[in-house]
Amino acid sequence: MATGTEQTRFWQSRELDGVELLHAHYVQQRFSAHAHEGFVFTVLEQGAQRFRHRGSDHLAPAGSMVLINPDELHTGSKAHEQGWRYRGFYPSNAQVSGVLAELDLGLHGLPAFTCSVVHDELLHRQFLALHQLFDQQTSALHLQVAWREAILQLFQRHARLPDGRVPGHEPDAVRHAKELMSSQLAIPPSLEQLAQAVGLSPFHFARVFRRATGLPPHTWLMQRRLEQARALLKRGCAPLSVAMQLGFADQSHLNRQFKQAYGVAPGQYRVACMGR
Repeated sequence: MATGTEQTRFWQSRELDGVELLHAHYVQQRFSAHAHEGFVFTVLEQGAQRFRHRGSDHLAPAGSMVLINPDELHTGSKAHEQGWRYRGFYPSNAQVSGVLAELDLGLHGLPAFTCSVVHDELLHRQFLALHQLFDQQTSALHLQVAWREAILQLFQRHARLPDGRVPGHEPDAVRHAKELMSSQLAIPPSLEQLAQAVGLSPFHFARVFRRATGLPPHTWLMQRRLEQARALLKRGCAPLSVAMQLGFADQSHLNRQFKQAYGVAPGQYRVACMGR
């Protein structure tokens, strides 16, 4: 963490219907008492933050998360000489309640967090990894599933939600979803589109699909893309053409995914197959 250097990046996620996101490093910044209309979940990466919330002073060190309910006043300042670096999620009430409603949760109003700072290693890793996905070439489908899984864990562990509907097998829905994804490898459907096509809520569909296949939808889709990439390379297609045909972000994206799966680069694989 660079001493004295403040950095901020704020954006809205198109993949998550406009959920606001922040990646920041503050040193001299002091937040006066303010409130947000929606929830605040922040993941402390480095340093430490001090803030006042619900009439008490709190300390959030690296490895912790800060949880603020809608319309709750809170402040913020450094508690470490080099400030604090964190990743923040700022979903609206509708964006949270929509996810919970997909599993028949939160039907009697929005849940509320009881703790201002939580030391939950599993949850910290999950939300940190989710936020980092936005820095990578990550599909909308992947982000939409990861967001829902993180929200469910967060509210079940720290807002006393019930477990929700148990996912069934629903073989017809899973089979239809596989057919849809296989037929649209280059421009795959979103989680919402898949769920609508098979008649399930997005989150329930994602859980059903994972239970049936052992994989979340985006991972299953990537496996199909890689299988098709192998077939095209065997027929002599150039890696750049393969990447464009199958919807990879670019050739380097194909190279990385292909090598992670098969241990060789697409070009090497193509040359070996052509030389038989």
